[in-house]
Amino acid sequence: MKYFILFCTLITLNSSFGQSNYKITYTKSSNGKLIEKQDPIIVFGTLNKTYISTEMTLNKKVEFPIEQTIIHGENYIQFAQLNKNKTIFTMDSLALSKQHFDLIDESKKILGYNCKKAKTVVNSNTIELWYTNDLKIKASPTFLGQKLGLVLEMVRNGNYSITATKVEKIKDFPSLSFDETKENALDVMTYKDLVWKSRFTTIPVFKNETINYVKEPVANDSVLRFANGSVIVRKIKLPTIPPGGKVFLDVKEQSNGDAYDRTGSVFIIPTDKANSFMNGLENGVKVLPVYYNGNGKQYQGIAATETYTPLLELMRFFTPFGIKKYNTIKLKDRLWEDQAYYRQDITEVVQNLSNTEVMIGASIGNYDAGGHIVSVNLTVHSEETTESKPTNVIPLFNSCNVLEMAGQEYGTLFNTEVGLEVIFSLEKDLKNVRLRYISTGHGGWENGDEFLPKVNTILLDGEEIFHFTPWREDCGAYRLYNPASGVFTNGLSSSDYSRSNWCPGTATNPVYIDLGNLKAGSHKIQVKIPQGTPEGTSFSYWNVSGVLIGE
Repeated sequence: MKYFILFCTLITLNSSFGQSNYKITYTKSSNGKLIEKQDPIIVFGTLNKTYISTEMTLNKKVEFPIEQTIIHGENYIQFAQLNKNKTIFTMDSLALSKQHFDLIDESKKILGYNCKKAKTVVNSNTIELWYTNDLKIKASPTFLGQKLGLVLEMVRNGNYSITATKVEKIKDFPSLSFDETKENALDVMTYKDLVWKSRFTTIPVFKNETINYVKEPVANDSVLRFANGSVIVRKIKLPTIPPGGKVFLDVKEQSNGDAYDRTGSVFIIPTDKANSFMNGLENGVKVLPVYYNGNGKQYQGIAATETYTPLLELMRFFTPFGIKKYNTIKLKDRLWEDQAYYRQDITEVVQNLSNTEVMIGASIGNYDAGGHIVSVNLTVHSEETTESKPTNVIPLFNSCNVLEMAGQEYGTLFNTEVGLEVIFSLEKDLKNVRLRYISTGHGGWENGDEFLPKVNTILLDGEEIFHFTPWREDCGAYRLYNPASGVFTNGLSSSDYSRSNWCPGTATNPVYIDLGNLKAGSHKIQVKIPQGTPEGTSFSYWNVSGVLIGE
């Protein structure tokens, strides 16, 4: 829906008796080419005031938020209509006087007007302004250069320009004002924050929820708790995801007692088949379908069957060593961070869930009564493009034992030639199929797979299609997230060491593996990893998840 705002004011900005009023139209170019499908800037100027808008705003064809600017004397006033019921503004009477320009001894004509050149630098960008005093007015297509005269052209770094294409003398200056007093103006940071947040939809999933280990976790009407409190689940309704839109997941984490690096996961619980992971949460892991690969162990709920779909993993993250709770540990020249922040694009795995109710969960494996405090949000963003191809999203496997505290087996299944093998059936042909694959190695010390590079091999219908070694060498960059990380005699801390595709305080990015086009019918996907052998009580295991995405 399109909206337009007309600002009504107590300050009389339309009293321009005896003054000349002008309307100036500007267009934008990049590298000498006019930008396509642009919304031209429209500026109304007179001797002591300027109104900056756009052509589409004036023609009532823009969407929220709608921003417009008024300069009246020394006052710089910026308005934003966030929705049809809420308008905010900010005011500054000092910013214009703080602008500094180098006046250059160059001149040229634009639209027949004699122009002089000025130059300034803003955030390392060189801005050249061409202005004229022929019309005895002061105006500019942006906040910059309002006091120079009438700015007819602005050039940024020599390759982006805003240039006047028409100057028209008009009878009356538009009736513009605001019916708020200066005391009601927002500070500029609050104003910018509210405008930014109005540009997308935020869906709060969990807010400051504790994920810990207690004997009897307490649920409420909104958040359910399982596995002694180490898993939280909530039903939410995803909003409409616009064609071509983007969906992001963000997670914030702080230690509330647990000092160790733990595996965390955010996931959707599919309910499309007779059995679901929700049954395992409510009734125990024994009700989940078991995967056998011949090594004598039972792996509950990790692989797709005809009657069961495993967890759809949205993000895998890893807690740092005791962030926030253990910031009391002091080291010289170390200023610890207060929280870990993780954010990922999850558009492809949720775009077919637009306007749908889903069960979304988060888990952190830990045995601490204080545990961790976690907040989770989804944000939905529109894009200029409206192209969106219909996709099928099919979770195939997920060996993350999010029910570890309820007895779910660790992912030790890669100690056989079979490894992980999933047979799945497609009802229709799929084009441009990809496997969204997340892999992290864990366990042991020195000879454990957490600290040893291991090749992951993916096979489709018996043929190898991809192999790679999941590994992270940048863990030392996150030292300030890890106040409780131990320091060794060689000067390194535990959090510094390279790991199998994760670091304490980071999220693991998925790998997208091209599978080509797949015909309807039965297929088999297989994952092989040379898992290390146990050493005493220490053992290696792998958390892998795979989601099929195809058109």
